[in-house]
Amino acid sequence: MGISLWSILAAILILGLLVTIHEFGHYIVARLLKIRVYELSIFVGPVLFSWRKNDIDYSIRAFPFGAYVRFSDVDEEGNMLDQDDPALLCNQKRWKAFLTAMAGPFMNLVLGVLIFTCIFCYIGVTTTRLTIPPGYSQYWYYLQESGNINIGDEVLAVNGSKVYTFIDMDFTINERISKVKPATLTMRSRETGEIYDFTLEPIVDQKPMIGITHYDFIDGKYGGWEVISVNKDQNGGDPVLREGDYLVSVGGVPVSDEGFDEFFDHYREGDIMELGFYRNGEYLEKDCVCTVITVTNDRGIYGRGYIVNSPETFLEAFKVSLKMPASIGKMIVGAVANVFKGEEKVYNMLAGPVGVTAAVSEYVDDVDDSVGEKIFNLVVLCAQISILLVYSNMMPLPGLDGMQVLIILYETVSGRKLSKKTEGILTVVGFCIVLLLVVLALVSDIIRIVVTY
Repeated sequence: MGISLWSILAAILILGLLVTIHEFGHYIVARLLKIRVYELSIFVGPVLFSWRKNDIDYSIRAFPFGAYVRFSDVDEEGNMLDQDDPALLCNQKRWKAFLTAMAGPFMNLVLGVLIFTCIFCYIGVTTTRLTIPPGYSQYWYYLQESGNINIGDEVLAVNGSKVYTFIDMDFTINERISKVKPATLTMRSRETGEIYDFTLEPIVDQKPMIGITHYDFIDGKYGGWEVISVNKDQNGGDPVLREGDYLVSVGGVPVSDEGFDEFFDHYREGDIMELGFYRNGEYLEKDCVCTVITVTNDRGIYGRGYIVNSPETFLEAFKVSLKMPASIGKMIVGAVANVFKGEEKVYNMLAGPVGVTAAVSEYVDDVDDSVGEKIFNLVVLCAQISILLVYSNMMPLPGLDGMQVLIILYETVSGRKLSKKTEGILTVVGFCIVLLLVVLALVSDIIRIVVTY
């Protein structure tokens, strides 16, 4: 599925909105601190509308790719004018410069928290307090064997890693810890406040796989499963089945047979399975090499959810929203760690405008979702990107707020301004790094799209 024009427009508007709010934060704080502002531009490119008020140029430009605040004026040769003006940002006390630099990321942080609060008010909020587990899950077995009833107790950490929200709780349990290894949860009792630990022990098994996903029901016409997708590694990398096929039997046993699951579980790695299936109305039989994978029972750890319909539940939703930036930050660190462990591809760690557009396309171009569902999914994505912009903008690279903050902190600790020579070297090196990241992001976007499609 390609990326539609609507997806491109939605991605441009989302990024434009988030960057505009970011720059508006710089502008507001600068004005409050009496720092001179030369220009505030909403979007970039050719000017559509402009006006001047209180010696500040305001403009709305043609391309919604960003926005900017200009704190200085330069001549044709690029030299700063009015360098001795005490109202210029470069002549301010360090605490004022620090607040101005931090204002942009802070606005993105506030926006992300507010959007998440609205989302939780709409769909309900999930906490880190445990709810009743599904049968035969690891938590279910723990309750049966220990006799402890700790439903409603709060998860504080998993294997020593602090938990902030249900998002990173699920990420840590199901992504960061091997599914075949035990997981130790640190809990706080809802009744006594006591801190205690308990361990989930997985039940490990080997399960044969055909290498497809399919609809659960039996098709009325062919009496088999309609194949939704096929794993590229099926049959040793030479898939037998295709999307749209109807699998009706394995080894001569119909998939509709009541004893099929028990029969199928006898297959082992490398065994030959005879698949009977329909393709375009024609019945075919082909051999397929069986693949066996390691499976475990579900952890059974799920957070208790609440409908937001009272001041108490609203406060709960707001508290979870405040912790969402920490959750997302923890997941970023975990994902980067997975790259160094070889468990994650490098190209999945970087995303440029093309990658954002592809992410937007997953929601906008989904034919199964209603307009309301698409809008809701885009709002969730907007909140996530807003928080991600906080972390990306705090990277110590030229042109980003993190570099300004780093320089201010250095000057505060050392008691002297950074020399022009050092600043120039940092700018050149930083520019090269930024350019490299831009290229890597673009390459990552392209690789991801090629792999996906």
